[in-house]
Amino acid sequence: MDTTAESVEAQYIDSLPASFRWGVATSAYQIEGAVAEDGRTPSIWDTYCRVPGMVDGGHTGDVACDHYHRMPEDVALIRDLGVDTYRFSVSWPRVQPGGRGPVNPAGLDFYDRLVDELLRNGIDPWLTLYHWDLPQELEEAGGWPARDTAYRFADYAMLVFDRLQDRVRTWTTLNEPWCSAMLGYAEGRQAPGKQHLPSAIAAVHHLLLGHGLATQRMRAAASKPVQLGITLNMGTAIPNTEAAVDQDAARRADGLGARIYLDPLVHARYPADVVEDLAKVGISLPVQEGDLAIIAAPIDVLGVNYYSSHYYSGTDEQGRTEDAQGHPVSRQIPHGHPVTDMGWEIIPEGFTELLVRLGRDYPGLPMVITENGSAFVDEPDATGFVDDVERTAYFASHIGAVAKARAAGADVRGYFAWSLMDNFEWSYGYAKRFGIVRVDYETQVRTPKRSALWYRDTIRRVRGSQS
Repeated sequence: MDTTAESVEAQYIDSLPASFRWGVATSAYQIEGAVAEDGRTPSIWDTYCRVPGMVDGGHTGDVACDHYHRMPEDVALIRDLGVDTYRFSVSWPRVQPGGRGPVNPAGLDFYDRLVDELLRNGIDPWLTLYHWDLPQELEEAGGWPARDTAYRFADYAMLVFDRLQDRVRTWTTLNEPWCSAMLGYAEGRQAPGKQHLPSAIAAVHHLLLGHGLATQRMRAAASKPVQLGITLNMGTAIPNTEAAVDQDAARRADGLGARIYLDPLVHARYPADVVEDLAKVGISLPVQEGDLAIIAAPIDVLGVNYYSSHYYSGTDEQGRTEDAQGHPVSRQIPHGHPVTDMGWEIIPEGFTELLVRLGRDYPGLPMVITENGSAFVDEPDATGFVDDVERTAYFASHIGAVAKARAAGADVRGYFAWSLMDNFEWSYGYAKRFGIVRVDYETQVRTPKRSALWYRDTIRRVRGSQS
């Protein structure tokens, strides 16, 4: 099954140690369906999907992959891939309808059954508490720009933790807070669809505060050792040229994309240059006394989601350095790399650079790749099989990039492919397919693609080479 690209990377991949985690990842709203069953109430994504024009094709997550009803079948798929870890998220409005008050037993029971099914099949559950499905009632009360949402999140986290901590060892608080804050509240390209930068910056702080509050409470309540962490989506911000204006554009992109999260998490401070940049446009982070100490509550693992890196220019197409609002320009410039169906350039070397940089600038913080993958236009044959050579090559180059980063000193301890199966891809609806397992949305039949077989065989080979 090897292509040239796969063979080139095999030597690096085979250097991964026997202790290296291998997994697949999903999220609740993207696969579960059953949005109005067993007491679940609407999330911001249920609402956003019903706003005309916000989601391609007017699609929703109402059914998605029907995982809520097909969970045992899906766990068997995971088992057959030979992975040791499954990263999934819990639906907040399924567990705590409305985002306040007591637990919904029927909702939490689903995750109880999922965890037991995983363990019966020799798979370690890696639980993410928040993957963007804020209860709609909390959004109407102010959402993440409101400080109270951080405390509501910590309460919800404890409802799940109290029930599952006896069987779940690894807990992630938030998935990609940059997306929740910036795409949700500044750019309006994801739920709840707002466009107000000051609100987005407030959301950044309150997401981090919620993470810290939940981390402190889970650590204090743990009856046995647990691994607590957070997942950030990041890439390498590369200046388009050596010009000072492009260097500064890349600095600002890195500041709002990575350091505004990492610095408070690790160093209990926001980056001074980011604070200064925000002040220039009249925005400040709503930090109260004691917040940064809470946010910097020690974590055991940093989840890293990587899809691409970007080149930045500090000028627009007309050569101007400021936009119509007087804000400095930070424009992404394509550099001719091959692209995925999302239009994202394929830059595995940026992955290696990112991981080495994280290990250097934030030492002592173990990393796991909690998402990495690619969307391509899949063409199934008559049996539903997809010979996804491009996706397979993407995985080979990017797992190789992780191995290269480890060789350069980055403490990376695992890799989870995104995604287990095709699913609801947020604002793109069902138009984009990231899965290593194809889902026929009409019949809900699952068919492993070439990339799934390659991933399974790679895991077997690496483990065999270490025995």
